[in-house]
Amino acid sequence: MATTSYDALLQPGSIGTLQLRNRIALAPMGENFGGTDGHATEKTQAYYEARARGGAGLIILGTTAVSWPSGTSEPHQLGISKDEFIPTLAEVVRRIHAHGAKAAIQINHSGKVAANDRAHGREMWVPSVPPELPPNKAMLMITRQELSTFVGVGPYPDRYRVMDEADMAQMVEWYAAAAVRAQQAGFDAVEVHCAHNYIIAGFLSPYFNQRTDGYGGSHANRTRLMREVLAEVRRRVGPDFPVWVRLDAEEMHTPGGIELQEALENARICESLGVDAISVSAYARMTCGSDFTDAPIPQQSGAYLEYARAFKRAVKLPVIVAGRVEPEVGDASIRAGEVDFVAMGRKLLADSDLPNKLQAGKPQDVRPCIYCYACVSEIFVNRGIKCAVNAQTGHEHEAPIVPAEQPRQVLIVGGGPAGMEAARVAALRGHRVTLVERSNRLGGTLFFAGLAYPENGRLLDYLVRQMQHPNITVELNTTADAALLARVRPDAILVATGAKRAAPAIEGAQQNHVWSGDELRRLMTGDGADEIARAKLGLAERALFKAGGMLGVTDSAAALQGLSKLWMPLGKRVVVVGGGLVGLELAEFLLARGRQVTVLEPGTHAGTELSIVRRWRVVEAVQAHGTLHLQAQVQSIGRKQVQWLDKKGQAHSTDADSVVLALGAEPDASVAEQLQALTEVPVQRLGDSETLGYIEGAMHTGHHAGRTV
Repeated sequence: MATTSYDALLQPGSIGTLQLRNRIALAPMGENFGGTDGHATEKTQAYYEARARGGAGLIILGTTAVSWPSGTSEPHQLGISKDEFIPTLAEVVRRIHAHGAKAAIQINHSGKVAANDRAHGREMWVPSVPPELPPNKAMLMITRQELSTFVGVGPYPDRYRVMDEADMAQMVEWYAAAAVRAQQAGFDAVEVHCAHNYIIAGFLSPYFNQRTDGYGGSHANRTRLMREVLAEVRRRVGPDFPVWVRLDAEEMHTPGGIELQEALENARICESLGVDAISVSAYARMTCGSDFTDAPIPQQSGAYLEYARAFKRAVKLPVIVAGRVEPEVGDASIRAGEVDFVAMGRKLLADSDLPNKLQAGKPQDVRPCIYCYACVSEIFVNRGIKCAVNAQTGHEHEAPIVPAEQPRQVLIVGGGPAGMEAARVAALRGHRVTLVERSNRLGGTLFFAGLAYPENGRLLDYLVRQMQHPNITVELNTTADAALLARVRPDAILVATGAKRAAPAIEGAQQNHVWSGDELRRLMTGDGADEIARAKLGLAERALFKAGGMLGVTDSAAALQGLSKLWMPLGKRVVVVGGGLVGLELAEFLLARGRQVTVLEPGTHAGTELSIVRRWRVVEAVQAHGTLHLQAQVQSIGRKQVQWLDKKGQAHSTDADSVVLALGAEPDASVAEQLQALTEVPVQRLGDSETLGYIEGAMHTGHHAGRTV
């Protein structure tokens, strides 16, 4: 084994009789890739196979329905309720085993969150009718188009089936029979889902379980269904087949919900019933959209590690932890005996080869997750998961990177994410790539995006490192012109020069205290910064700018993050015109730096370019710490105020020391057209120079171009 700093994470481990090659598991994320008939499609099989090929020790299929089609939360959820599901599940297992990984399957009934039942007018099985949630403003952030496909939204009113004892027996049978089918399909283990607001968690919760019979009230009664399910599952599969449970450590934002001490007692009960491990997670009652980013899919790094440490002290079983655990943190936690296995979801969507890269001693080559929630947001609108930074996720069956039949000389113009991703993939296929960038550094708008949202900076660092490939030549401070074409003599030309940002026709927009997003980006990242500073800053501000060393750290997004807290060319009161992705992330950035921020968005919804879950989080942050006005039409910009009209046509005035215009972006074909006029070689546009798609669009179009050039 290569010597790495991840020896603990990469060492073999065991869960009951199950022997695993390392301590990395694919977390059981519902991928929504099943067919409309609940079967594991080729897309499903290739997706899981890719994570096994990538080196994970354990692959856990997510939330498979024990009573399909009832009890399902998504329309394309896998089923395990009948023997007819066994063959395609067995094929998933075969393909996982072919790469040396082990296969487990999470079995589940969605209970009160069976959104697919709601959409079809079916009864949702519950311990008791759920308490009505307080009004949730999250749905107000969903566009009409998104709402038309939103999971669980349909013409039917909610129908709840409060389970009687016969229903309890049926539920136990569903779970036990599903576990047996998992054995028959060749799975190495079963995870019983007892968390995340689903049926068993509903019974465990003192908030959601309001029964007065033997299945409600006391803790012993509320654990009864879980105990009956686990006992029957163990009886049916035998003593040696590994079975474990996923438990909530806490029900966040839930008054009277599950708390840690009771969760630990739940774990002890499971241990007494012969389960082989505890998988630690958490859930949050959604009173607002950002609650979802507390649990079950947290924004906070290592969100559930403290919980996992408590479980490790409470039971003698192996403990699996999820919740954004970075490899180095997971390694340290395993080394310290605090956890035994790390379940990675989003990280293995971003890079299925993460374990192999750690094993090879190349952690710098791991493509980072930027925690943008593009993956899970797709589930809300009835689509399979995707990844903003990994174009192959969900397309493993149709988009392999294969060697080029004939290596070519490829010229790529533009060193932003689209250009770098195209260069990376083309070079992997054997092409010779020349990447030219007009400024003195790589990154394009991704560099500035890394200031507004630090996770984007990690993606930039990764892409820049990939440009060290021997097939790639990078030329900075280089203009794409006839001389370049004559020197490089390309067989293919890809242009990824980004969008153009014309200032909107607003009276007063030409004043020095009014910045376009492009001007601010260029100043803060060194792309012609002296020119911008001379045009926009006074002598004293230019002195501060140079004294602050801004131009000297243009290769370090992290350093600029720090310096921007000390100096920025913006006053105390800032109005951001435009509440799209750029405007909202900039507002979030400025609020963190002590500015008073007002966002004026002309449309009916803010942040529509952001994935739904990330949108919830950012909009709520801006509303909590700043001001956001929708359907606000800016009329004029004065020296100290911005004049605007609301949706009723009423006039308003907002104080502003500085104004940032985050509107007017559109694809820029000018460089591509100029080059095409100079050569007969076809010129292809990528990223925002073709269609506004931001980071996801850049990464996906760049990948496709590199794969097909």
